[in-house]
Amino acid sequence: MSEKTLQDKSLAVLLALVSLAFIWILLPFYGAVFWAVILGIVFAPMQRRLQLKFGWPRNLTSLCTLSICLVIAILPVIVVSVLLVQEGAALYKSVESGELDIAGYVAQFKHALPPYFQHLLDRFGMGELNGLREKIVKSAMTGGQVLASQAFSFGQGTFEFIVSFFIMLYLLFFFLRDGAELARKVRTAVPLQEHQKRRLQLKFNRVVRATVKGNLLVAITQGALGGLIFWFLDIHSVLLWAVLMAFLSLLPAVGAGIVWAPVAVFFLLTGQIWQGVVLGLFGTFVIGLVDNLLRPLLVGKDTKMPDYMILISTLGGLAIFGLNGFVIGPLIAALFMSSWAIFIETKPRVQLP
Repeated sequence: MSEKTLQDKSLAVLLALVSLAFIWILLPFYGAVFWAVILGIVFAPMQRRLQLKFGWPRNLTSLCTLSICLVIAILPVIVVSVLLVQEGAALYKSVESGELDIAGYVAQFKHALPPYFQHLLDRFGMGELNGLREKIVKSAMTGGQVLASQAFSFGQGTFEFIVSFFIMLYLLFFFLRDGAELARKVRTAVPLQEHQKRRLQLKFNRVVRATVKGNLLVAITQGALGGLIFWFLDIHSVLLWAVLMAFLSLLPAVGAGIVWAPVAVFFLLTGQIWQGVVLGLFGTFVIGLVDNLLRPLLVGKDTKMPDYMILISTLGGLAIFGLNGFVIGPLIAALFMSSWAIFIETKPRVQLP
């Protein structure tokens, strides 16, 4: 083995070890680092436009972009999260005190079903009304208790949250200011041809921006519309249902219909015909139309991934990485598809006789 080869292998081992060690020390704040990178990519075009239009120093431009990001992207999430925890705690108290009679709603729903469906429930062991009511009430109280406990434990984790939050803001400032230079250095270190590195970088940026901006815009729109119609129909815990619909709308082909459709069916079966019809029509032609029109334009067009790939990667990402997975999952899937496409293109084509 030549001395040059030995040096190259030693350097590769050293790079692997120090890289793993660096990732290890970042793990406690991986969420802060991850969202600093993601927001840096999303708001980089705004940073460039401000720089070109006003010609400010890079520090001032980055500070202005960071302020805009804080106002339109970060603070609303914090406010909604706090309100959601408070509403969850109030819901738990309502169920526990009996003010919200979930058991009564379950009984009303079961008796409104046609006899065939009642027999079907009996065959599957769900016909015992008292047991079914107890399970649903217990599940509702458990969910509300989790949100209530989060309200009490929030103070205990406040210091860690504040530290992570300011780490994210601090890193985001430098990613906005020096992001282009950092991207060039990363591209230089990747051992691929220039056009391949350019292709992967473009895919990475497009998927991040499409997933964050597109999915979040669809989720916010559907959640807001769902919350609006629930408020109009005087349904309890509007914010909780709106956030749940927004979260479920992150999943293509699943969407907010999991929430509003059963409620519409419940209204129809319990004799509240106009409420059920209004909710069904609004959910189908307004909430559903948002998903059918906006998602292909904002997400599928830029990611160039089929819906089934977006769905399975999003579900897998959420299962492994939690809420961060709705970005990480599709990103890994997109890079997987791009990397294999590059590999296939580099293989010599076999000439058939």
